[in-house]
Amino acid sequence: DWVWALVRGKVTEWQDRKPIRMIGTHIDITQHKRAENRIRYLAHHDPLTDLPNRALLAERAAMALALASRHQNTLAILFFDLDGFKDINDSLGHEAGDVLLKHVAVRLKGILREVDTLARLGGDEFIVLLPDVGRNGAAQVADKTLTLLREPVELGGHRLAVTSSIGISLYPHDGASFETLLKNADTAMYRAKHEGRNRFKFYDTRMNAEILDRLILLAALRKGIQTGQLRTHFQPKARLADGAVVGAEALVRWHHPEQGLLLPDRFIPMAKETDLIVAIGEWVLEDVCRHLTAWRDAGLPELTVAVNLAARHFREPGLADHLATVLARHDLSPARVELELTESTLLDVGPETRTAIESLRKIGFHLVIDDFGAGYSSLVYLKNLPFSSLKIDQSLVRGLETDANDRAITEAMVALSHIMGLTVVAEGVETERQCQILLEQGCEFVQGNLLSSPLPAEDFVRWAVDRGGQIRRRAAAI
Repeated sequence: DWVWALVRGKVTEWQDRKPIRMIGTHIDITQHKRAENRIRYLAHHDPLTDLPNRALLAERAAMALALASRHQNTLAILFFDLDGFKDINDSLGHEAGDVLLKHVAVRLKGILREVDTLARLGGDEFIVLLPDVGRNGAAQVADKTLTLLREPVELGGHRLAVTSSIGISLYPHDGASFETLLKNADTAMYRAKHEGRNRFKFYDTRMNAEILDRLILLAALRKGIQTGQLRTHFQPKARLADGAVVGAEALVRWHHPEQGLLLPDRFIPMAKETDLIVAIGEWVLEDVCRHLTAWRDAGLPELTVAVNLAARHFREPGLADHLATVLARHDLSPARVELELTESTLLDVGPETRTAIESLRKIGFHLVIDDFGAGYSSLVYLKNLPFSSLKIDQSLVRGLETDANDRAITEAMVALSHIMGLTVVAEGVETERQCQILLEQGCEFVQGNLLSSPLPAEDFVRWAVDRGGQIRRRAAAI
């Protein structure tokens, strides 16, 4: 361990023309050498996980690609990140996130060969370099990785299972250089995440074209929001007992200048992955308020309109105050607007979301759980959050006539909701028989194509006025 360096020396005695005594000085540079080695190590390794970093990975990939080219072998690159890692950092703290990353590094090193390289690019992004491995071998490693990561981890006093999305590219099929293979594996990982996460996908050349189309559509959507291309359609909601129209749900449409009228499933999913979903939500709320004011000024009966909020809305500071300001600007009561939150939004409920929900309720907004029964359907939402209504998902309503289990589930949901003081809306109602079953179960309101498909504002008003006239004539005849 000792390293000595001769700095300066001087011969002081000679005998037979040979030096027999020398005086010099020396210093211990052990710590200096250790520091040099540490700097060299840090330049090539991630300080948190001790895994190779991008620089060292690139060096090893260059060597592996050269050997693969010389011997005409294959090579695989796996690009993966952890699903929902940001939520773990936000809810449990960055220390818990760091613990998880270390767990991932230790677990995955245990399933790899010595010739393989596991590297961390940064954040929750990891790369696995697999020399002499083809499609089947890469699939096996990816499948083992997914299984291993799903094993629960203790984080911040919670036992959590983590999933991952993995993209795979192969040499020479998907590229000849490390950068190309890495980019294509990243593209495949995005597709795995887009298709539902907790899975792996091999790169396909069509993916680049699809991503380009998506980027073009996103740019067009951003411009469309700014230039007034969005439209609000209204799907009526009626009271089951007498058929009276009590309100509607606002559903956004995009009047694309080239592709015509686009339905939400064409652009809302990608908007939710960006800040555009917030801009769309704000536009819809403003447009709904404008229509509510116009209908009131025209002497039409007061209706309640439901507006959807996405998870990203609750990350915006001052959400409740902002929504209240919009309604006040139009001289509207918060009771005229229902705010619908899907179960997927509630899965990410943290302190900020809970505070925002409670603030919205205190202001006077009616809060609705949308699509209940389509996901995890945790009763904790009903117990701990101030909702006033619950919407039964159309997947359950669709099976009312043919599936005894669906009928039993909806009946239990209606009964439980009433015990907890919630009203119930069934969405996706398409037949009179479904209405009859729901009425017998005690459901108060329905929404669906049996009443009407979503309508432009002008058509909705005409439909509602005509429907009201029919109801009045029917009541007078009884």
